[in-house]
Amino acid sequence: MPGAELVGLVPAAGRARRLGPLPCSKEVLPIGVRATADGPVVRVACDCLLDALRMAGVARTVIVLREDKWDVARHLGSGEGRGFPISYLSLADSASLPESLDCAGPFLRGERVALGFPDVQLGPADSLARVAARQEETGSDLVLGLFPAERPETTDMVEVDAAGRVVRIEVRPRETALRLCWLLAVWGPAFTEHLHEVVESARRRDAFEGYAAGELQIGAVVAGALERGLDVRGIEIAGGWFRDIGTPEDLAAVMRQGEGRG
Repeated sequence: MPGAELVGLVPAAGRARRLGPLPCSKEVLPIGVRATADGPVVRVACDCLLDALRMAGVARTVIVLREDKWDVARHLGSGEGRGFPISYLSLADSASLPESLDCAGPFLRGERVALGFPDVQLGPADSLARVAARQEETGSDLVLGLFPAERPETTDMVEVDAAGRVVRIEVRPRETALRLCWLLAVWGPAFTEHLHEVVESARRRDAFEGYAAGELQIGAVVAGALERGLDVRGIEIAGGWFRDIGTPEDLAAVMRQGEGRG
Protein backbone atom coordinates (compact mmCIF):
# COMPACT_ATOMS: atom_id res chain seq x y z
CA MET A 1 0.00 0.00 0.00
CA PRO A 2 2.83 2.45 -0.65
CA GLY A 3 1.45 5.95 -1.11
CA ALA A 4 -2.05 4.99 -0.05
CA GLU A 5 -3.98 7.64 1.85
CA LEU A 6 -5.59 6.93 5.19
CA VAL A 7 -9.30 7.55 4.66
CA GLY A 8 -11.84 7.76 7.48
CA LEU A 9 -15.06 5.79 7.15
CA VAL A 10 -18.00 6.64 9.42
CA PRO A 11 -21.25 4.62 9.25
CA ALA A 12 -24.27 6.76 10.15
CA ALA A 13 -27.14 5.02 8.40
CA GLY A 14 -28.67 3.37 11.48
CA ARG A 15 -32.09 4.11 12.95
CA ALA A 16 -31.22 4.29 16.69
CA ARG A 17 -34.43 2.44 17.58
CA ARG A 18 -33.22 1.58 21.10
CA LEU A 19 -33.11 5.29 22.00
CA GLY A 20 -36.73 5.96 21.09
CA PRO A 21 -37.90 9.22 19.45
CA LEU A 22 -35.09 11.76 19.08
CA PRO A 23 -35.06 15.46 18.13
CA CYS A 24 -32.08 14.88 15.84
CA SER A 25 -29.87 12.11 14.52
CA LYS A 26 -28.02 10.17 17.20
CA GLU A 27 -24.65 11.17 15.78
CA VAL A 28 -25.25 14.86 16.55
CA LEU A 29 -26.95 14.50 19.91
CA PRO A 30 -25.35 16.90 22.42
CA ILE A 31 -23.60 14.91 25.14
CA GLY A 32 -21.75 17.59 27.09
CA VAL A 33 -19.67 20.74 27.07
CA ARG A 34 -15.91 21.11 26.96
CA ALA A 35 -13.69 24.11 27.57
CA THR A 36 -11.63 25.51 24.70
CA ALA A 37 -9.41 28.54 24.22
CA ASP A 38 -12.39 30.28 22.61
CA GLY A 39 -14.79 29.36 25.42
CA PRO A 40 -17.15 26.46 26.16
CA VAL A 41 -18.16 24.29 23.20
CA VAL A 42 -21.05 21.83 23.04
CA ARG A 43 -19.87 18.31 22.23
CA VAL A 44 -22.02 16.03 20.09
CA ALA A 45 -21.82 12.26 19.97
CA CYS A 46 -19.66 11.96 16.85
CA ASP A 47 -17.03 14.47 18.04
CA CYS A 48 -15.10 11.72 19.83
CA LEU A 49 -14.64 9.75 16.62
CA LEU A 50 -13.88 12.78 14.45
CA ASP A 51 -11.20 13.87 16.93
CA ALA A 52 -9.75 10.36 16.79
CA LEU A 53 -9.69 10.41 12.98
CA ARG A 54 -7.83 13.71 13.03
CA MET A 55 -5.25 12.36 15.47
CA ALA A 56 -4.81 9.28 13.27
CA GLY A 57 -3.90 11.54 10.35
CA VAL A 58 -6.70 10.80 7.91
CA ALA A 59 -6.49 12.69 4.63
CA ARG A 60 -10.28 12.75 4.20
CA THR A 61 -13.39 11.11 5.64
CA VAL A 62 -16.50 9.58 4.09
CA ILE A 63 -19.70 9.54 6.18
CA VAL A 64 -22.40 7.11 5.04
CA LEU A 65 -25.85 8.56 5.81
CA ARG A 66 -29.40 7.37 5.46
CA GLU A 67 -31.17 9.92 3.27
CA ASP A 68 -33.29 11.36 6.11
CA LYS A 69 -30.27 12.18 8.31
CA TRP A 70 -29.00 15.31 6.62
CA ASP A 71 -28.90 17.13 9.95
CA VAL A 72 -25.55 15.34 10.38
CA ALA A 73 -24.20 16.97 7.23
CA ARG A 74 -25.66 20.34 8.19
CA HIS A 75 -23.87 20.21 11.52
CA LEU A 76 -20.50 18.89 10.32
CA GLY A 77 -20.41 20.63 6.95
CA SER A 78 -17.42 20.06 4.71
CA GLY A 79 -15.12 19.40 7.67
CA GLU A 80 -13.85 22.93 8.11
CA GLY A 81 -12.03 23.10 11.42
CA ARG A 82 -11.82 19.31 11.69
CA GLY A 83 -8.44 18.95 10.04
CA PHE A 84 -9.71 16.99 7.03
CA PRO A 85 -12.44 17.30 4.38
CA ILE A 86 -15.70 15.39 4.88
CA SER A 87 -17.84 13.98 2.09
CA TYR A 88 -21.21 12.26 2.38
CA LEU A 89 -22.77 9.22 0.77
CA SER A 90 -26.57 9.04 0.99
CA LEU A 91 -28.46 5.74 1.12
CA ALA A 92 -32.22 5.22 0.84
CA ASP A 93 -31.82 2.35 3.27
CA SER A 94 -29.33 -0.31 4.30
CA ALA A 95 -29.90 -3.91 5.30
CA SER A 96 -26.81 -4.09 7.51
CA LEU A 97 -23.67 -2.33 8.66
CA PRO A 98 -21.46 -4.24 6.17
CA GLU A 99 -23.76 -3.13 3.33
CA SER A 100 -23.47 0.50 4.45
CA LEU A 101 -19.68 0.24 4.54
CA ASP A 102 -19.52 -1.48 1.17
CA CYS A 103 -21.49 1.33 -0.47
CA ALA A 104 -18.45 3.54 0.14
CA GLY A 105 -16.17 1.00 -1.55
CA PRO A 106 -15.76 2.89 -4.85
CA PHE A 107 -14.34 5.84 -2.87
CA LEU A 108 -11.97 3.65 -0.84
CA ARG A 109 -10.40 1.13 -3.18
CA GLY A 110 -6.62 1.17 -3.14
CA GLU A 111 -6.53 3.18 0.10
CA ARG A 112 -6.04 2.43 3.78
CA VAL A 113 -9.32 2.78 5.66
CA ALA A 114 -9.86 3.85 9.28
CA LEU A 115 -13.22 2.79 10.74
CA GLY A 116 -14.90 3.91 13.94
CA PHE A 117 -18.44 4.21 15.24
CA PRO A 118 -19.90 7.68 15.85
CA ASP A 119 -22.14 6.59 18.73
CA VAL A 120 -19.28 5.12 20.79
CA GLN A 121 -17.35 7.28 23.24
CA LEU A 122 -13.90 5.83 23.90
CA GLY A 123 -10.39 6.65 24.93
CA PRO A 124 -7.54 7.31 25.18
CA ALA A 125 -7.85 10.00 22.52
CA ASP A 126 -5.04 8.51 20.41
CA SER A 127 -6.53 4.99 20.30
CA LEU A 128 -7.23 5.07 16.56
CA ALA A 129 -3.79 6.57 15.89
CA ARG A 130 -2.27 3.53 17.64
CA VAL A 131 -4.29 1.16 15.47
CA ALA A 132 -3.26 3.01 12.30
CA ALA A 133 0.40 2.94 13.33
CA ARG A 134 0.26 -0.83 13.90
CA GLN A 135 -1.37 -1.42 10.53
CA GLU A 136 1.24 0.73 8.79
CA GLU A 137 4.06 -0.99 10.67
CA THR A 138 2.89 -4.54 9.92
CA GLY A 139 1.26 -4.02 6.52
CA SER A 140 -1.58 -6.26 7.76
CA ASP A 141 -4.79 -6.55 5.79
CA LEU A 142 -6.77 -5.57 8.91
CA VAL A 143 -5.86 -4.38 12.40
CA LEU A 144 -8.50 -4.20 15.14
CA GLY A 145 -8.40 -1.86 18.14
CA LEU A 146 -9.29 -3.96 21.20
CA PHE A 147 -10.97 -2.83 24.43
CA PRO A 148 -12.13 -4.63 27.60
CA ALA A 149 -15.82 -5.50 27.28
CA GLU A 150 -18.32 -5.75 30.13
CA ARG A 151 -21.26 -6.92 27.98
CA PRO A 152 -19.94 -9.33 25.33
CA GLU A 153 -23.45 -10.11 24.05
CA THR A 154 -23.59 -6.63 22.53
CA THR A 155 -20.33 -6.75 20.58
CA ASP A 156 -17.76 -8.98 18.85
CA MET A 157 -15.18 -10.63 21.07
CA VAL A 158 -11.66 -11.25 19.82
CA GLU A 159 -8.92 -13.74 20.66
CA VAL A 160 -5.32 -12.92 19.70
CA ASP A 161 -2.16 -14.96 20.04
CA ALA A 162 1.11 -13.86 21.62
CA ALA A 163 2.16 -12.20 18.35
CA GLY A 164 -1.04 -10.17 18.15
CA ARG A 165 -2.61 -12.19 15.34
CA VAL A 166 -6.35 -12.67 15.58
CA VAL A 167 -7.19 -16.35 15.85
CA ARG A 168 -10.92 -16.22 16.65
CA ILE A 169 -13.93 -13.91 16.51
CA GLU A 170 -17.08 -14.55 18.54
CA VAL A 171 -20.02 -12.54 17.21
CA ARG A 172 -22.13 -11.22 20.11
CA PRO A 173 -21.76 -14.33 22.28
CA ARG A 174 -24.13 -14.87 25.19
CA GLU A 175 -21.25 -16.31 27.19
CA THR A 176 -17.52 -16.23 26.54
CA ALA A 177 -14.15 -16.61 28.19
CA LEU A 178 -12.77 -13.81 26.02
CA ARG A 179 -12.37 -10.34 27.51
CA LEU A 180 -11.60 -8.04 24.55
CA CYS A 181 -13.91 -6.64 21.89
CA TRP A 182 -13.03 -4.56 18.84
CA LEU A 183 -14.31 -1.02 18.29
CA LEU A 184 -11.80 0.46 15.84
CA ALA A 185 -10.26 -0.89 12.67
CA VAL A 186 -7.73 0.07 10.03
CA TRP A 187 -7.46 -2.01 6.87
CA GLY A 188 -5.93 -2.17 3.44
CA PRO A 189 -7.30 -2.85 -0.06
CA ALA A 190 -7.56 -6.62 0.39
CA PHE A 191 -10.12 -6.26 3.17
CA THR A 192 -12.11 -3.69 1.19
CA GLU A 193 -12.41 -6.26 -1.60
CA HIS A 194 -13.27 -9.05 0.85
CA LEU A 195 -16.03 -6.91 2.36
CA HIS A 196 -17.46 -6.25 -1.09
CA GLU A 197 -17.45 -9.93 -2.02
CA VAL A 198 -19.20 -10.94 1.21
CA VAL A 199 -21.89 -8.28 0.81
CA GLU A 200 -22.49 -9.28 -2.80
CA SER A 201 -22.73 -12.93 -1.75
CA ALA A 202 -25.26 -12.03 0.94
CA ARG A 203 -27.32 -10.08 -1.57
CA ARG A 204 -27.45 -13.14 -3.81
CA ARG A 205 -28.61 -15.21 -0.84
CA ASP A 206 -25.62 -17.51 -1.16
CA ALA A 207 -24.81 -19.89 1.67
CA PHE A 208 -22.92 -17.49 3.91
CA GLU A 209 -23.14 -18.27 7.62
CA GLY A 210 -23.48 -14.67 8.82
CA TYR A 211 -26.30 -13.97 6.38
CA ALA A 212 -28.16 -17.23 6.93
CA ALA A 213 -28.49 -16.37 10.63
CA GLY A 214 -30.26 -13.09 9.79
CA GLU A 215 -28.76 -9.62 9.40
CA LEU A 216 -25.20 -9.79 8.13
CA GLN A 217 -22.89 -8.85 10.99
CA ILE A 218 -19.56 -7.07 10.57
CA GLY A 219 -18.05 -9.62 12.96
CA ALA A 220 -18.99 -12.37 10.51
CA VAL A 221 -17.19 -10.46 7.76
CA VAL A 222 -14.05 -10.27 9.92
CA ALA A 223 -14.32 -13.97 10.75
CA GLY A 224 -14.59 -14.67 7.04
CA ALA A 225 -11.36 -12.73 6.45
CA LEU A 226 -9.62 -15.09 8.88
CA GLU A 227 -11.00 -18.09 7.03
CA ARG A 228 -9.71 -16.69 3.75
CA GLY A 229 -6.22 -16.33 5.18
CA LEU A 230 -6.04 -12.54 5.34
CA ASP A 231 -3.55 -11.13 7.82
CA VAL A 232 -5.78 -9.95 10.68
CA ARG A 233 -4.22 -8.57 13.85
CA GLY A 234 -5.35 -6.91 17.03
CA ILE A 235 -3.83 -4.34 19.33
CA GLU A 236 -5.09 -4.01 22.89
CA ILE A 237 -5.40 -0.34 23.72
CA ALA A 238 -3.59 0.28 27.00
CA GLY A 239 -5.89 2.15 29.38
CA GLY A 240 -8.75 1.67 26.92
CA TRP A 241 -12.37 2.37 27.88
CA PHE A 242 -15.60 2.88 26.00
CA ARG A 243 -19.32 3.47 26.30
CA ASP A 244 -21.90 2.99 23.56
CA ILE A 245 -24.71 5.56 23.74
CA GLY A 246 -27.19 3.22 22.05
CA THR A 247 -29.60 3.05 25.01
CA PRO A 248 -31.16 5.81 27.13
CA GLU A 249 -29.30 4.50 30.19
CA ASP A 250 -25.91 4.62 28.51
CA LEU A 251 -26.62 8.01 26.97
CA ALA A 252 -27.54 9.37 30.42
CA ALA A 253 -24.30 7.99 31.86
CA VAL A 254 -22.26 9.67 29.13
CA MET A 255 -24.05 12.98 29.58
CA ARG A 256 -23.42 12.91 33.33
CA GLN A 257 -19.70 12.66 32.56
CA GLY A 258 -19.85 15.64 30.18
CA GLU A 259 -17.13 14.45 27.80
CA GLY A 260 -18.09 10.83 27.42
CA ARG A 261 -15.98 8.99 30.01
CA GLY A 262 -18.10 6.72 32.14
